Amino acid sequence: MKKDDVVDVVIVGAGAAGMIAAITSAKDCKKVLLLEKLPQIGAKLKATGGGRCNLSNTLSSDEFMSKFGRDGRFMQDALKAFTREDMQEFFHSIGVETHAPDGFRIFPTSHSSSTILDALAKAMKDLNVEVLTSQKVEEISKNNEIFKIKTSNYVYSANKIILATGGLGYPTLGAEGDGFELTKEFGHSTTDLYPAMMPLHTKETWVAECRADTIAKTTMKVDMKKYKKLVAHGDLIFTKNGVRGPVVLDFAREITPLIEKYGEVPTLVNLTKGKNEDEILKEFRNIQNKNIDASILELTKTLLPDALSKEILKMCDIKNDSKLKDIEGVKKEKLLKTLAWTPLTINGHDGFKMAMITRGGIKLKEIDPKTMQSKFIEGLYFCGEVMNIDGPCGGYNLQWSFSSGYLAGKLLK
Repeated sequence: MKKDDVVDVVIVGAGAAGMIAAITSAKDCKKVLLLEKLPQIGAKLKATGGGRCNLSNTLSSDEFMSKFGRDGRFMQDALKAFTREDMQEFFHSIGVETHAPDGFRIFPTSHSSSTILDALAKAMKDLNVEVLTSQKVEEISKNNEIFKIKTSNYVYSANKIILATGGLGYPTLGAEGDGFELTKEFGHSTTDLYPAMMPLHTKETWVAECRADTIAKTTMKVDMKKYKKLVAHGDLIFTKNGVRGPVVLDFAREITPLIEKYGEVPTLVNLTKGKNEDEILKEFRNIQNKNIDASILELTKTLLPDALSKEILKMCDIKNDSKLKDIEGVKKEKLLKTLAWTPLTINGHDGFKMAMITRGGIKLKEIDPKTMQSKFIEGLYFCGEVMNIDGPCGGYNLQWSFSSGYLAGKLLK
């Protein structure tokens, strides 16, 4: 663009939300400039879902919003403006087919985020969106109804601006919370910010011995009276210093604020596919009736992998070759209790460098949900993770990026 050009809209951030916003505005015959501080666009999108790109899911809008907690209703207008069906039709229109192989999560049929990124890049090119990379925005101001967007080597001018700068998660992919700082002078503020969707550390060191196996269908809950309602479900994987896997990624958004507040968070994890103490004992007895010489390790291994079975028996001070009938009552009771609900104390994490999303952002009360426009300054819009909205694994956050990006891109007043 020329030095004195004033474009219709400058979009800051070329992630999922920013690119959809750019395409939407350009379709309305707007002159659009998209600025990205990294040398390439869509870095975080390319890494999404391990590179498979879980775009959305098949839940109804009401169910979808409920997964975001009490602030979920803020999404209503955006989800109505750009539904999951609209998202699939849009990608179909730019040459990307989608499907839900498990009946829930929606992926490109290629199961490659590169397919999505390439199609978005081509769509922007076809609509004459000007995309400039390696453009870190340092300051935004507004004079005489014109926004001035200052980078290290240029000042761009626009009638309107859309911030799609993301949160703080994965700084190596460009997330530095730029939008939080850039909007302070306009009166905007953020909630407390926490890393979310990430592995967690445990006080217990035995987890390092159990790294080889994925434990399916676990339930994880906080063992603190005030937070008894915090529960998550999904597969769990032990690491050298803690836990990861879908159940942990989902639960991290609840846990990280508690770690900051209390230092450590006691949790209980059901690793036996929902079985309780009575059911476990009944199963053990049934097996022993068929194999009277079965050791307690052999019985436990019918529920859990070998390494994990040995660690739990060690916790309960029970020898691997003991027979069920020979284990004293107190130890047997402890074993059944530990199998049903294994204690894990969460005491840390790796910070934002390993967080896929950020819990927190620009306060929602400062944004008009019907337009995504700032309530403080006309012509300033927000979309995606920069706002205080975050959801669990399963395509929730990408659909929100697409829907909010679309609504912001309409530039409604």
